[in-house]
Amino acid sequence: MANAHCESCKFFDEHTGNGAAPQADAGLCRFNPPVSQPEPESKGLWPVVSTSDWCGHFTAEMTAAE
Repeated sequence: MANAHCESCKFFDEHTGNGAAPQADAGLCRFNPPVSQPEPESKGLWPVVSTSDWCGHFTAEMTAAE
């Protein structure tokens, strides 16, 4: 698939933190649940991915709406 990058996936979410502006080349992967952290009181974190990253889950059906 020619354009199978995270940026074109419907599970890609622009990476913002506490109301900050989106980071230029980063986003959050919302395909899987957040990853738990070692400290019990810590919140789970969504994986941060680059817009040009890709994974084996991507299919044409997962393409983000244009």
